[in-house]
Amino acid sequence: KEREEIEKEREKEREREGEREKEREREGEREGEREGERDRRREREKEREKEREREGEREGEREGEREKEREKEREKERERRR
Repeated sequence: KEREEIEKEREKEREREGEREKEREREGEREGEREGERDRRREREKEREKEREREGEREGEREGEREKEREKEREKERERRR
């Protein structure tokens, strides 16, 4: 009888250990999901940064074009005065 009790207790302990192992696995999966989300967030931020750089380049090009136009106008004005 005592042996049966010991065996039952061991069986319960094995079940509890199995549950703890499952919980560790689930926690690992959740951590993996969180890490994946962090990676995706970093990727999106890199994309936004690249887009801001491209927009800055486009704005620089537009400003360069406007400056060329202003220079042409000044040149015309100088020619007109001569």
